[in-house]
Amino acid sequence: MAAFPWHPRSRNYTSEFESCRLEAIPVEFGDYHPLKPITVTESKTKKMGRKGSTSSTSSSSSSSMIDPLSSVLDGTDPLSLFAATADPVSTAANTDSTRKKRDKDDSLVVGSDFEPWSSKRGEILARYTTTEKLSINLYMSSEKGKATTPGSAVSEKVRTRLEELDDLEEGSQKELLNLTQQDYMNRIEDLNQSLKDAWASDQKVKALKIVIQCSKLLSDTTVIQFYPSKFVLITDILDTFGKLVYERILSMCLDNRGSLPDNFTPESVNDTAKETCLNWFFKIASIRELIPRFYVEAAILKCNKFLSKTGISECLPRLTAMIRGIGDPLVAVYARAYLCRVGMEVAPHLKESLNKNFFDFLLTFKQMHGDTVQNQLVVQCVEIPLYLTLYSPAIDWILQCIAYRAPEILLTEMMERCKKLGNNALLLNSVMSAFRAEFIAARSMDFIGMIKECDESGFPKHLLFRSLGLNLAMADPPECDRLQILNEAWKVITKLKNPQDYINCAEVWVEYTCRHFTKREVNTILADVIKHMTPDRAFEDAYPQLQSIIQKIIAYFHDFSVLFSAEKFLPFLDMFQKESVRVEVCKCIMEAFIKHQQDATKDPVILNALLHVCKTMHDSVNALTLEDEKRMLASLINGFIKMVSFGRDFEQQLSFYVEARSMFCNLEPVLVQLVHSVNQLAMETRKVMKGNHSRKTAAFVRACVAFCFITIPSLTSIFARLNLYLNSGQVALANQCLSQADAFFKAAVSLVPEVPKMINIDGKMRPSEPFLLEFFCNFFSTLLIVPDHPEQGVLFLVRGLLNVIQDYTWEDNSDDKVRIYTNVLHLLSAMTQETYIYHIDKVDSNDTLYGGDSKFLIEINKLCEAVIAQILDHLKTLGQEETLKRQSQLALYFFNSILAHGDLRNNRLNQLSVNLWNLAQKHGFADTKTMVKTLEYIKRQSKQPEMSHFTELALRLPLQSRT
Repeated sequence: MAAFPWHPRSRNYTSEFESCRLEAIPVEFGDYHPLKPITVTESKTKKMGRKGSTSSTSSSSSSSMIDPLSSVLDGTDPLSLFAATADPVSTAANTDSTRKKRDKDDSLVVGSDFEPWSSKRGEILARYTTTEKLSINLYMSSEKGKATTPGSAVSEKVRTRLEELDDLEEGSQKELLNLTQQDYMNRIEDLNQSLKDAWASDQKVKALKIVIQCSKLLSDTTVIQFYPSKFVLITDILDTFGKLVYERILSMCLDNRGSLPDNFTPESVNDTAKETCLNWFFKIASIRELIPRFYVEAAILKCNKFLSKTGISECLPRLTAMIRGIGDPLVAVYARAYLCRVGMEVAPHLKESLNKNFFDFLLTFKQMHGDTVQNQLVVQCVEIPLYLTLYSPAIDWILQCIAYRAPEILLTEMMERCKKLGNNALLLNSVMSAFRAEFIAARSMDFIGMIKECDESGFPKHLLFRSLGLNLAMADPPECDRLQILNEAWKVITKLKNPQDYINCAEVWVEYTCRHFTKREVNTILADVIKHMTPDRAFEDAYPQLQSIIQKIIAYFHDFSVLFSAEKFLPFLDMFQKESVRVEVCKCIMEAFIKHQQDATKDPVILNALLHVCKTMHDSVNALTLEDEKRMLASLINGFIKMVSFGRDFEQQLSFYVEARSMFCNLEPVLVQLVHSVNQLAMETRKVMKGNHSRKTAAFVRACVAFCFITIPSLTSIFARLNLYLNSGQVALANQCLSQADAFFKAAVSLVPEVPKMINIDGKMRPSEPFLLEFFCNFFSTLLIVPDHPEQGVLFLVRGLLNVIQDYTWEDNSDDKVRIYTNVLHLLSAMTQETYIYHIDKVDSNDTLYGGDSKFLIEINKLCEAVIAQILDHLKTLGQEETLKRQSQLALYFFNSILAHGDLRNNRLNQLSVNLWNLAQKHGFADTKTMVKTLEYIKRQSKQPEMSHFTELALRLPLQSRT
């Protein structure tokens, strides 16, 4: 087709800027202002009476800002309005009664600050294990039961059920021997499921038999070291049973009013439910053996609420007294723990029963060292220290219940009782674990004195110091005692020969040291840890504790110059020989540095240490490393790089970047950050020198440019390379390094053909053309001010880029090529102006070099004609029915470009714009609102003197309806 000439319009950018400025209007005091409080008119309606009421409306003005969410708080939300329509008298009465009930129940509720039993369950099961063989008695269903005829008396039913319960003692059991721990746990789980199945099939007596049988297992201490775990498993079944019974009786209380409220009283329970509840207690009372009778009744303790307000408070002392009949001290203490657990769930305010349980335990304390227990331990080959640890879960739980929200004076009483028992270590440890850390910390020296007097044969003293250290990590002791406390504790800890015992204590006391002392004391602790853990590579078995020590140190020492100047800190890091652990520690250090380092640093101590840390992270990357892990490591290293600044010592800064590039070459995001940082450094140099470009400065900038030019090709991401070439070229141009800028831009142009059709973005394959379009738009903005090379010809970079665009294989269903050509047209139009819209200081662009030379303008017009031909050819190819919508959109897009950049006084260009307008509407795919707004814009522009020819154009642009 014949060439279509392009006639760009002349632009006066200064006047255009002025016309786009917002008009400044002086605001008088009291006039409208966007930040002035809104005035709201509020209407209120008053009711004058119930019948035949009249309403009066009053209006009031408010000058305060009304928050739309505040209506929820002031009672005007829909639910509040609904409540307001209720009878005020009854509402007030209900409110008062509800408040009283709530106040009353507050004392019954255990708060979230109470650690529940469920959180201890897993720890107990994991800690108390055995390789010994276990045995269990399984209930075998009896077929002796006779069906009850409808005419049977109630007493006959009761007798039959009692006989069924007696089956347990008449051979209806099967003993399984030689079970492993896992087999035993599986059997217990089977029993739990059998209980649920029996209950679901309405076999209540069978369910009770299973619970009784399981409870009997708690009297067996044959494999004594497994007893705490057995207690956990069995009490799970008891809990299930108690819940089933309670919910069964509760369901019988349903009536027309629905279920009972949570704070119901016995008076609201019907007779049927009460009778059923009594029946359960009578069944349990008929159990002959003490231990199952105690446990099963304790499991349904909550059911006393159906019978009497004082039922629970009366049962707890009786059940506490029942435990006195259990001869084995270990079995007895766990029975007390279960009773305390149930008591805290149903009546936490009844602290007297909790205290009584504990004091009864103290009275039987000497039984642990009695002949019966000692003989049992000899038979099972269990040492006394191990035996005493079996008591810890039970005692800890009992004391936790007692200490919950208890006054400080109770701790004093407990300490006195411990002294009377000869400062028993087991008991003392539980006391320190149970009471509030503030109470323990305030009496730290008293506890240290008691620990010194403890007998170490049964319970090691270092465990007591560990418990004390845990409290001091949460609360501060008196300032005058802090150093003495540390000295006393460390005297004991440093003498420990077993590395595991040592590190378990040292880990706890490191936090106390960091909390209250300086680098000197922490360095001493680290030196001692290294001394104990290095022989025989003991540190290999203590990585979690060593890692915890690092975390605690960096949590308190945020001045990294102080931290890294500690002599033993880096040698301590060297103990992390396992790569995965070492990398995790390094990540922890870097996260703390990035979080807490407020100012940029050039401290050599910090730089050397963190370069070592970052190098460790970098060197852990291999072919199997996940992309997420690489991103995280790169992010941490980049955070460090950004925090390094040598001020105006630019050469030293560049040297640091060069060293970092050599150290972190396997992490692409780090290399990208380094290129950005060097470009920023070059611009900072230009800014500081304020145009005084000495030879030294020029040489430094060229060094920065060389760094970027060498680094960018090593990147694998093609768009990272494209964008960095462009960014680096812009920096070189800003620093008057014209030949280097040309080299970057040429590299970018030559790289475009390598762009693949699909690229990986966050793990997903995406089309690359939208990213390529964005890159070209940025590139065109830069090319406007790039001066032509004297040896390369007119617009050599633009011509090269057009050739690349022409040769690139675009998607068949994509119009991005035409959109790029349209943007090229914008660029070429801007190049024809006498003065460009923007410049770079001390760089002469083509408007200065050519000065509007006619040959230069002819070359631009030739390029414009070629670009327009490409656009029109593409529009013709979209004439098929399935591509008409794309044709409409592109036609309007090209029309707007001509409107903005073309001189529409030229008849051929004017006619082309009319044709494009009609083409956009031809097949009904144009958006009517867009067309209307475009036409309105043309009419507004026609009122400007230099745009009067738009008046005629507007008359030639019809609006077509879709009908």
